[in-house]
Amino acid sequence: MPLTEADLADLGVFRIPVPVPFVAAGGPVNAYLVEEPGGGFFLWDAGLGSPEAEAALEAGFRRLGRRFQEVTRIVVSHGHVDHYGGARTVQEKHGGALPVYAHPDDTAKIAEDGWRWRDRKPLFAAYLAKLGVPARELAAIGKDGERGFRLARRIPAVRAIGEGEVVRARHLDLRVMHMPGHTPGLICLHDARHRLFFSDDHLLEKISPNPLIELGPNGEEGFFKPLVAYLASVARMRALELDLVLPGHGPPFSGHREVIDRLVSFYGKRQARIREVLLRGPATCAAVARALFPSARPGDAFLVLSETIANLEAMEARGEVARDLVDGIYRFR
Repeated sequence: MPLTEADLADLGVFRIPVPVPFVAAGGPVNAYLVEEPGGGFFLWDAGLGSPEAEAALEAGFRRLGRRFQEVTRIVVSHGHVDHYGGARTVQEKHGGALPVYAHPDDTAKIAEDGWRWRDRKPLFAAYLAKLGVPARELAAIGKDGERGFRLARRIPAVRAIGEGEVVRARHLDLRVMHMPGHTPGLICLHDARHRLFFSDDHLLEKISPNPLIELGPNGEEGFFKPLVAYLASVARMRALELDLVLPGHGPPFSGHREVIDRLVSFYGKRQARIREVLLRGPATCAAVARALFPSARPGDAFLVLSETIANLEAMEARGEVARDLVDGIYRFR
């Protein structure tokens, strides 16, 4: 019999939805409690660090009859505030030495000694200017970024976890799969015997995971091309035999190949639209973004630009698009 959500409790897996203020996220973020072999639970993601999110996480523990003191370790899927933001609070409520694990490629976003948005804001501003973003919009994008990072507290020490390692639970052997795309260091967990896959934001049933702009440690462009990486990662997932996917947002779902095929088709249609725009003549990334998302709200500017440049990079990698630097601004053709 294929695995269903009703079977998860028998496997020692419990989902706690935690509210987020991001409409584009696709609903509450999920934190998962997974029974450990020797008792207690490990926590897969911890939600946001906002008062509302932390209250929801605490209520979820109570509903399951569990205590923070039973958590043995926290494994963070990737370095976005809605997935690691509550980890520091869980550590404090636990009261002991509670290790936190994440992939090294995302540690700088999570750890206390990692970079801060305020320090990298000038690097992003310089890059966005090259994408054709007007100066008046750069300041607003910078403020939106600062607001988002206030929803999480950094973690004093983050331990490394990576491809091929196995997180052994009471009923599951969860192999770590490094799936770069949504972020450089995103990881998923796969139990082949039970055909179960913790996908976090790598694959969501209803929405596409946003391929966010990433710059290198010193602001290097091209350091990471999220959609190019994502399409390779999602092809790895498509090859797996799965009954149930446990996502970062929304309820578990089946039919992962159909979801992936729809997503790849969606990107194909978006890139066809970009070709239509560029056939009219060379254009900046910002101009292409306005054509793709004419009704986008000002607060979504970074998401919209990320989506646009990621698709342009994917087309560029296939030789379908080229760019020229004209007066300090990229023009795509």
